[in-house]
Amino acid sequence: MSDPSVHPFTGPNLQAIREAHRRISPYIEQTQVMISYPLDEMAGMLLFFKCENLQLSGSFKIRGAANAVFSLSEAEAARGVVTHSSGNHGAALALAAQLRGIRAWVVMPRNAPKVKVRAVEAYGAEITFCEPTLEAREAAAAKLLHETGASLIHPYDDDRVIAGQGTAALELLEEIPDLDMICTAVSGGGLLSGTAIAAKSLRPEIQVAGCEPANADDARRSLASGHIEEASPLFTIADGLRATLSPRTFAILQERVDRIYPVTEAEILQSMQLITEHLRITVEPSGAVAASPALHRQISGDSEDMRIGIILSGGNLDADAPGLK
Repeated sequence: MSDPSVHPFTGPNLQAIREAHRRISPYIEQTQVMISYPLDEMAGMLLFFKCENLQLSGSFKIRGAANAVFSLSEAEAARGVVTHSSGNHGAALALAAQLRGIRAWVVMPRNAPKVKVRAVEAYGAEITFCEPTLEAREAAAAKLLHETGASLIHPYDDDRVIAGQGTAALELLEEIPDLDMICTAVSGGGLLSGTAIAAKSLRPEIQVAGCEPANADDARRSLASGHIEEASPLFTIADGLRATLSPRTFAILQERVDRIYPVTEAEILQSMQLITEHLRITVEPSGAVAASPALHRQISGDSEDMRIGIILSGGNLDADAPGLK
């Protein structure tokens, strides 16, 4: 791990995460933690699933979006909010803006999952479509910011968002305090950053692991090389995990994350099926990624009593998406 003193970004602290939880509690669900004895036996350890797929807007993203939106001053809020998103953050920001009674503009790639486009529309945000590149998304968002005077709520490169995402781990550890490890998916790194800050602050000995598709393994490569790596050009069914780390999230992961597990496309699909069968809930591919290392025995423990917390990040499943048929 790196010396945090060399990084310009340290992220929010535990107090900021606790304050975020107080701020957003009226607007979110405190999602349940589920267990399954057959899945425990399959993994060879005890698994505790934090079901953010059952969260408002269908994902953990409402936590960070709500914290950012309700942190705005009245003058800032009156000008509205802008973001760019492939789906879940856009829907979450649209809902948070609706809850506060302000306008929201969301830039989405033309190939965004239809179910996520419909969700953004349903919450009343105005959508601007762009080409499916980060450069196009950022350019379109910058144009909207200039035209509207609104505030940018970045999907993950924002301490307010990171603090909000960390509240899921805060709830999980309050309910199951003696976990040995927490696993979350990683893409831009907002959820993993918030999780790592909350978990390591509450229990310094706990292990924190990121999980990502082997076809989109830029976080694993970045931590291995010591600098932010470019996104992979390969396809992954986990459409919510195609972003790359920011300097802010990269610094937090370097300091606080123990390892990154890559998982195959076949393992993601199988994990989705196992979760549906044994927990009786729907999880999207990006959400199933966090469960895959445990379910496929990538995690080695000292005994069958090892306790793993798994944050199922979302349940906005697009049944027509490529790779799912």
